[in-house]
Amino acid sequence: MEFLEYVFPVSGVKTSILLPPLVAMAISFFTSMGGVSGAFLLLPFQMSVLNYTNPSVSGTNFIFNIVAIPGGVYRYIKEGRMAWPLTWVVIMGTLPGVFIGYYIRVRYLPDPGMFKLFVGCVLLYIGGRLLYEFSGKSRLRNEGTNALEIKFRERAEEIRQRQRSRLASGLPKEAVVKTVSVSFTKIEYEFWGERFSYSTIGMFMLAFIVGIIGGTYGIGGGAIIAPFCVAVFHLPVYTIAGAALMGTFITSIAGVTFYSVVPAGSGTAASPDWLLGALFGIGGIIGVYFGARLQKFMPQRVIKLLLGAAIIFLALKYISQ
Repeated sequence: MEFLEYVFPVSGVKTSILLPPLVAMAISFFTSMGGVSGAFLLLPFQMSVLNYTNPSVSGTNFIFNIVAIPGGVYRYIKEGRMAWPLTWVVIMGTLPGVFIGYYIRVRYLPDPGMFKLFVGCVLLYIGGRLLYEFSGKSRLRNEGTNALEIKFRERAEEIRQRQRSRLASGLPKEAVVKTVSVSFTKIEYEFWGERFSYSTIGMFMLAFIVGIIGGTYGIGGGAIIAPFCVAVFHLPVYTIAGAALMGTFITSIAGVTFYSVVPAGSGTAASPDWLLGALFGIGGIIGVYFGARLQKFMPQRVIKLLLGAAIIFLALKYISQ
């Protein structure tokens, strides 16, 4: 209806004020189950549907993260599934990368066509990583994680049956992340009776590269780090989702600061549309919260398949353009 239409002065987008929160809620509900806020899919929506293509769209995406993520992070902390050492390694690596990514975006990728090609390549990588998990080679390498998923899902189903229609608000003490050791070379933690470890330096370097990509794209990096942690470091998604969301939240604050304060130069519009980003964020709050709450009832394979298929579709569309 016409009375619901609004022209956002910063971005120039004209749309119903109900559309941004509804779209963000739907996207975030599914993506948050894999430790992703949904910003990586929200940016294509803004470019293709709302025709918002100038560099400030990246900064607007960061606002969405800042508003939408806290609810999901709260759920992971409350349930004891926040891997804090992983979270801080991700934050320390991505922060300097986000600053570099900002300059790449405003100086070298202001053209919508070139930026769409960049977005398509990033999405293709993310989707490919997720769908790779369905290959026979990947299944053999992740037998331990798959067994853990079965045990975790069975326990979640038991809780759901016992409480009937009520959602489980917590899990047994064995189903929380417990840090075992932290050093400059390796971090080790325990979850559900199983131990997992990863290289501290390797994770830091990954986070730095992800920060550059995320700063350019307009995402905090969780969309890239989450599938990489699962596919390469063989960490269960139930334990890395919270850390990925928290890392995305902190780095998004830095990202929106860069886009708002640091001069872009050459007449480039880089300041984010705060109102549009906030509306997306309001919908994201609801989607992320319930996605995080229901994640324990969804098999990892379903989460990866849904995300991977959607991401590959968008990637091919942008690359072909």
